[in-house]
Amino acid sequence: MEIGVIRDLDKLNSLENGWNTLHKDSASAVPFLRHEYLTAWWQTLGGGEWPQGELNVVTARHEDGTLAGVAPLFLTHNRDGLPALMLLGSIEISDYLDVLARPGDLPAFLDALLDYLAGPDAPAWQVLDWYNLLDSSPTLPALAEAVAKRGWSLAQEPLQHCPYIALPGDWEVYLAEQVDKKQRHEIRRKMRRIEELNARSDPAHQPVRWYIVQDEASLDGEIDAFLNLMANDPAKAAFLTSAMRTQMHLAARAAFKAGWLQLSFLEVNGEKAAGYLNFDYEDHIWVYNSGLDFRFREYSPGWVLLGYLLQWANENHRAIFDFMRGDEDYKYKFGAIDRRVVRVVIKRDG
Repeated sequence: MEIGVIRDLDKLNSLENGWNTLHKDSASAVPFLRHEYLTAWWQTLGGGEWPQGELNVVTARHEDGTLAGVAPLFLTHNRDGLPALMLLGSIEISDYLDVLARPGDLPAFLDALLDYLAGPDAPAWQVLDWYNLLDSSPTLPALAEAVAKRGWSLAQEPLQHCPYIALPGDWEVYLAEQVDKKQRHEIRRKMRRIEELNARSDPAHQPVRWYIVQDEASLDGEIDAFLNLMANDPAKAAFLTSAMRTQMHLAARAAFKAGWLQLSFLEVNGEKAAGYLNFDYEDHIWVYNSGLDFRFREYSPGWVLLGYLLQWANENHRAIFDFMRGDEDYKYKFGAIDRRVVRVVIKRDG
């Protein structure tokens, strides 16, 4: 494999088509590894999470020139203050990260990557500090083997829980088989209560509706409305700095343009009561963030909108509904099963 290194945004942008072609066949085809997502992330360094960083994206190509692998890296000082090569997207706003390579190319790519990183042309790193790899990622055993060959050290640390639901493709089957009786009753009761508001009203002026944003002309306003819903939670309000709002706009617009944004709202009497910003990618729904207007809490708008989204996902033959990072209780009430992301720290001998 022929190794190359990208250190500026213009060259990174020129790699978009080849990158996303590789991504579709990658062992880890998560939306946070799409080219448009990571270039949006780099423009603000994660909404200001990192004060500085140097782009060091390592590519590998086959003899015919096609991409065999991408390690989307940047050099910074990590949270321990060490010079570290980290994955683009680290840490807070990208739920799943990894390298890009087809399963058959992954071991050879990781060998070539570590050979380069051990050589004189690599940046001055002290640790490879990689967050948010799924515990099922094939990168983990392949990386452990490549590291062991060189006598380096590798430490793996479990991080957040990442519950998900495997969907059967039928809403009623899902409720009957994957949600316990008590919670099934609660979901139906809350959705029925909202629907009864419409049943008692003029069909031409329904007080409740839910929708997925489709109109690009209204997108920026809809993103702002969603961020305002998020900001009703004090912790999320503190998170949404000016730089982070810019980052959220960039990421949502990039996903919309590429066709995988699912921004949805539940409205009551013309006001947004709940919103979900999800990604609809590769037959999966990836639940990224949510927001509520607590004035409407009597209607349980978050649960109701989540129910509509799960119903939609079943009816539209999505295979997985992924809640991503966080072990909030409601995720398990909707039938999610658990897995985790991990952090991997690699140090050279000596």
